[in-house]
Amino acid sequence: MTSSLVLEPRLQSLKNTAWWLYVFHSIDLVIALGLFSWIPLIVSYVTRPNTEGTFIYSHHTWQIRSFWLYFGLVILGWVLFLTVIGIPLAYLTWAIAWIWKAYRMIKGFMNLNNNQPMPV
Repeated sequence: MTSSLVLEPRLQSLKNTAWWLYVFHSIDLVIALGLFSWIPLIVSYVTRPNTEGTFIYSHHTWQIRSFWLYFGLVILGWVLFLTVIGIPLAYLTWAIAWIWKAYRMIKGFMNLNNNQPMPV
C-alpha cells in the first residue's frame, strides 16, 4: 500500500505554479535555448512572496538563480565568441551552461515532486 502526502489546496496551487514554471523553463531550454525564460522568471519573482515559509519558496529562488547564472554564462559565451581565439571556448561555455541548467531543472522537478525544498 502506498501513501501519498495530501497538501492543503493553497499549497497545492502554489506547488502547481512552480511545477508549470519548471515545465516552461525546460521546454524553452530545449526549443529556444532559454531565449524566453524571462517569462517564467517574472512569474517566479511575482509568485515567490506568496510562498514565504513553505518549501516552494526555495524552488522559486532556485529557478531565479538558475536563470541568472545561465544568462551570465550565455553572455560570457558571447564575449568569448567575439574573439576569434575564443570561439571554441564560447561553444564549450554554451554547452556547459545548457547541461548545467538542464540538470537544475531536472533536480528541481524531482525535489518538487517529492515535496522537498531546494538547497539554496
